[in-house]
Amino acid sequence: MRIIGIIAATLTTIAFFPQVIQVIKSKDTKSISLTMYILFVTGVLLWVLYGFYLNDLPIIIANSIVAVASTIILCYKIREIRNNLKTDKESLKF
Repeated sequence: MRIIGIIAATLTTIAFFPQVIQVIKSKDTKSISLTMYILFVTGVLLWVLYGFYLNDLPIIIANSIVAVASTIILCYKIREIRNNLKTDKESLKF
């Protein structure tokens, strides 16, 4: 059964990277939900903690990698929001 966990962790981790690469290349996060990524990063970090509690290396490794990747996307999203707020403030100046 452990092999199933390892395969699942590998596939879900690899599946996440096309999105990360797309965001890094395009810097476009308009269609990405800030709330979803905050919840997702929090959930993945909790999975890492749970993996440590269970001393389960596949859970720890896979979720640590996904935590880093999803935090990158979250940072791009926050930066886009900040830039939009700056642009909006500047357009209101007379």
